[in-house]
Amino acid sequence: MSEAMLFVTAAPGTTDLAASEIAALGIADAQEAPGGATGTATLAQAYRACLWSRVGLRVLWRIEEVPAASADELYERVRAIDWALHLDPAGTLAVDYSGTLAGIAHPHFGAQRVKDAIVDQFRERTGRRPSVARDQPWLRINVHAWRGAATVSVDLSGDSLHRRGYRGGQGAAPLKENLAAAILLRSGWPAIAAAGGYFVDPMCGSGTLPIEAALIAADVAPGLLRGRFGFERWLQHDAAAWTLAVAEAESRRDLDRLGPGRILGCDRDPLVLRDAQANAARAGLGEGIEFRRCGLEELPAARAPAGLVAVNPPYGERIGETEPLRALYALLGARLRTGYRGWEAAVFTGNPPLGRELGIRARRTHRMMNGPIECRLLRLAIDPAGFELPREPGRPPPIDAEAARARPGAAMFGNRLRKNLKALSAWARKESVCCYRLYDADMPEYAFAIDLYQGGPEGTDGRWLYVQEYAPPATVDRARARARREEALVMLPEVTGVPAEAIHWRTRRPQKSGAQYEAIAQEGERVVVEEGGLKFLVNFTDYLDTGLFLDHRPTRARIRAQARGRHFLNLFCYTGTATVCAAAGGAVSTTSVDMSRTYLDWARRNMEINGFRGAPHRFEQEDCLAWLAGDDGRRYDLVFLDPPTFSRSKRMDRDLDVQRDHVLLIRDTIRRLAPGGLLLFSTNFRKFRLDAAALAGLDVRDITRQTIPRDFARDERIHHCFEVRPGA
Repeated sequence: MSEAMLFVTAAPGTTDLAASEIAALGIADAQEAPGGATGTATLAQAYRACLWSRVGLRVLWRIEEVPAASADELYERVRAIDWALHLDPAGTLAVDYSGTLAGIAHPHFGAQRVKDAIVDQFRERTGRRPSVARDQPWLRINVHAWRGAATVSVDLSGDSLHRRGYRGGQGAAPLKENLAAAILLRSGWPAIAAAGGYFVDPMCGSGTLPIEAALIAADVAPGLLRGRFGFERWLQHDAAAWTLAVAEAESRRDLDRLGPGRILGCDRDPLVLRDAQANAARAGLGEGIEFRRCGLEELPAARAPAGLVAVNPPYGERIGETEPLRALYALLGARLRTGYRGWEAAVFTGNPPLGRELGIRARRTHRMMNGPIECRLLRLAIDPAGFELPREPGRPPPIDAEAARARPGAAMFGNRLRKNLKALSAWARKESVCCYRLYDADMPEYAFAIDLYQGGPEGTDGRWLYVQEYAPPATVDRARARARREEALVMLPEVTGVPAEAIHWRTRRPQKSGAQYEAIAQEGERVVVEEGGLKFLVNFTDYLDTGLFLDHRPTRARIRAQARGRHFLNLFCYTGTATVCAAAGGAVSTTSVDMSRTYLDWARRNMEINGFRGAPHRFEQEDCLAWLAGDDGRRYDLVFLDPPTFSRSKRMDRDLDVQRDHVLLIRDTIRRLAPGGLLLFSTNFRKFRLDAAALAGLDVRDITRQTIPRDFARDERIHHCFEVRPGA
């Protein structure tokens, strides 16, 4: 066997690192790909990927790519492969299936069809057949179907590569080993270590970050720690090539590079420190890592002029947990500023607004996933030039109000704002609308979206402005952009009557291709606002989204009008505002599904403040695609499907892209409709194009124009909305 296509799977946010890793193995055409990295490799290079990949999850060796337009064709094509070249009939196998293929609604069924094809071939040829073994099979086969073809590969890793083999005990929220390695690689630790720099994790838990840092510093291949790989009983296994790869890795291992105290892990919990020490011993690092029991307030000062502090502090996953963490992040920032000047720092958090409490400006941020939690890696240079005093979340910097008011631009912006307020406030009073978009970059040089929120008669008696500044492109002079911001800040209270302390400010940046929508905050200042006589909790102080999408107001009204006597399903339910409207419209039951516990808590609270609680209203924390695939037999008369533009899906074993995957989403959801049922499908992806040909047979009606409210009329691409019914 000479060469084959190699695919190394990797977590979102780390695929470029995986591509760099396999390129370093000598794979000339290595490149990043959706879900991982790919390249043409020899078997020896594939073995080295198994040994050396720190961020990869599985190493897949392609044995065939076959056309497959249906489940039956997939069966026939897989059965035609000569499996006697790969597996003894007395052996065991397991099959992993992912992708989209007609006739396969669930990955388990796809895996079953592939398994049947293989064992049927063996039974026909030899009268014997391999057995299925989910754990430690002789051969693990991976099949991915997409766009009329299926890639059939041997999983050389066998088990996920993140399972290095050293982890025993662990803390309450351990990082996976591959994610810890990705944090270190992204933060420049290999270069820092090569230059003699030190490493500190002030909240090390069970020691994953210090252990991975030590493995990198000592040039230890993480695969050396594993007990087995998936290729060991594969009939194409080249034992000589594997022996050479292991020998090379062993020769590079150099624990003398660690030195006393060079890698330090601290934690206040003696039990997790005991686990950390045991994990380090299993990793063969012995005395190469120092673990010390101390709280953050006792963190020792830097022992060297240069190094890296890497830390995974608590995120505050439940509503109500964030406020106490502000002091923790502030203390962490203080310790870094006073004790680690000249160092680099990497703070990995699932609650990025808390990063402001550090008092150190992040020079780079990276989006990464920790399981289902979207996180940010904040990369900091601990240098006084980047120090800043944390300010109250959502508050703009102080300005010279008199100078800003005197500039001609302030009067121009104020006049436009008055004109909008006069027209829209009259419309809002007539339509009983309390929360609406007041201004949306009407004057392009004043690139703001300004939303007015108001409490209703039964809610809080207040008015707030939520201002999102569209980040200026690099071609716009920074001083000019700052001047326009100051002019807007000084005119907003004057024109609207909303006091400055009730004006919240955010910067919205263009999302890169494949970027996931910003998640709702974990906690912060919440107020109650009104829409159509209903009350909703909104948050102005954390992420970009407040918890109430104002452009969906007509869609929620449509749901409310059609819900009476119906069973309602809300997929990707977010904060449950559509569920509240369905309940208010007389739905006999509601089901809200989302993978985020925070969103579901928020949705439950929105329901409760409107008086809706109890058995008819179900909240299910699950990936929506997996939930759809695991049909529980329930059918729904009215469904609202509003997926994020981009998200991670367990079912597809890769990222969810609404443009690419909306056909699968819609067809899976249609199967959950009761006779006569209706699906409302909505997306905020501005460039969305419905694949009408792939949805042939369904009754699809574009209702986007009817669902764009007057206050968003300047932006007809703010969302797309469709009514979908089963065909006749």
